[in-house]
Amino acid sequence: MSQRILVATFDDEGDLLNAVTAVRRQGLRIEDAFTPYAVHGLDHAMGLRPSRLTWVCFVFGMAGAVGMLWFEHWVAAVSWPVNVGGKPWNSLPSDVPVAFEAAVLLAGFGSVFALFAVSRLYPGKQASVSHPGSTDDRFVLVIEETDATFDLSAVEQLLQTFHVVDTRELIREEGHGS
Repeated sequence: MSQRILVATFDDEGDLLNAVTAVRRQGLRIEDAFTPYAVHGLDHAMGLRPSRLTWVCFVFGMAGAVGMLWFEHWVAAVSWPVNVGGKPWNSLPSDVPVAFEAAVLLAGFGSVFALFAVSRLYPGKQASVSHPGSTDDRFVLVIEETDATFDLSAVEQLLQTFHVVDTRELIREEGHGS
């Protein structure tokens, strides 16, 4: 199955932001926007929800810290208690640095793997570039043509008010691309 998309290219981030707002006001579905750097307010203009990746990072970090604290307590006080200089077997302050490092390690790995899973990034996946300049100096807006009522000329006319540089209609085959 194929999917029809309209790719609009802009020279300025302000034009992209204004075009995104106008396109959403028209009720059209924005598939994605590509920019050479982070554009402040673009996520809000596109109507995207806040990322849950911070919660994933927090959960994995806490799991790493609690797991390491439990492991260190089990090793030092239960499995192999060794009296070193009169120190108590279950000394929490000596366990905190290693537990912190485990939290950082698991939070980092958990976040990266969660990002790969949500983004559907896997080894061997072919990249789909909507516009070659989108990673260099262009701002690209990808609009999905949802049904037969999509009026290409009206959308192009709307985008002309925001100084669009180029518009092109593409057919993306299923399984190729985002």
